[in-house]
Amino acid sequence: MTGPGAERLTHAGINRIRQTRGATALLFITDRCPVGCGHCSVDSRPDSPRITDFALFEQIVDQLCADPARTMIGVSGGEPFVERRGLGLAARRITDAGKDLVVYTSGVWGKAADPPRWIHQVLERCRCVYLSTDAYHEAGAGPEQFTNAARAVAGHGLPVIVQVVDQGDALDRAEELLVRAFGAAWPDFAELVPTQGLPHGRGAAVFERTARVPGRTLGACELVVSPVVRYDGRVTACCNESVLMGGGPAALRRQCGSGAEVGAAVEEFQQNPLYRAMGSVGGGVLTRHPRFTDLADRHFSDVCGLCWTMTRRVVPEQDDPLLSAIDLLGRGVQV
Repeated sequence: MTGPGAERLTHAGINRIRQTRGATALLFITDRCPVGCGHCSVDSRPDSPRITDFALFEQIVDQLCADPARTMIGVSGGEPFVERRGLGLAARRITDAGKDLVVYTSGVWGKAADPPRWIHQVLERCRCVYLSTDAYHEAGAGPEQFTNAARAVAGHGLPVIVQVVDQGDALDRAEELLVRAFGAAWPDFAELVPTQGLPHGRGAAVFERTARVPGRTLGACELVVSPVVRYDGRVTACCNESVLMGGGPAALRRQCGSGAEVGAAVEEFQQNPLYRAMGSVGGGVLTRHPRFTDLADRHFSDVCGLCWTMTRRVVPEQDDPLLSAIDLLGRGVQV
């Protein structure tokens, strides 16, 4: 919710907040999406699962709202705006708790120049909206829907952060759409952010990471600082889509049946020394740990592969003083 004197959020500013451990969380509100993008990293479909246990969902939202350190909550999916009841509830409770709300959407709801009142009510509570467009999105949500959605967001005085998979002429096309929406002064309303296609979900058949580098060269993971909580109680240590959908090490996920269990799982991940160190000093430095030295020269396509390998070697029930010390040193704490 944008108030008088509130600083206008930017992509860089949001990233700075996300990189502060404990300051943010992502609420994955639905698996469902009607757009059907061929590159969808979570394989969302029009008939994918959605909220069925609203009692549990309310507990999850209330748990996130009760954490005083968490100042910003992102809401994504799937397409959040297919969950009218869930999104409306989350938007009200998150902002009534004094937290900033950031929503990630395809803009598929922009079929009319003036969207339904309930959509305006959600936008009124946002601090920023991420709006995606590229060749894959346009196949299911055309240019008119994008421009209508962009204007509706900007009409509430919100920054529109447009995420575009940087492939072919996608950035030029996105700029054309922003000019159509706002004219030559579009940078006053929107920010264009190029992204990489993710090799997860349906995207695994579209994007392939062929370059592999030694583990010792990999840096910190920005994603392991902020947990993801799904509408059905699944909590993940990071926002890797494959982990959220059941891939990778099981230790990166917890299935919770109450808000209290969600809170405990989030805290457990936030205090895990491996993930804390992965988010501070990074995977390359961790290969100096005796348990991981053989990974220094093993090649990985990204830090996720290294993290998964390390995760499988750590026994949660056993203390690792050296790993804890590396975490503390990475945060500048005297040990």
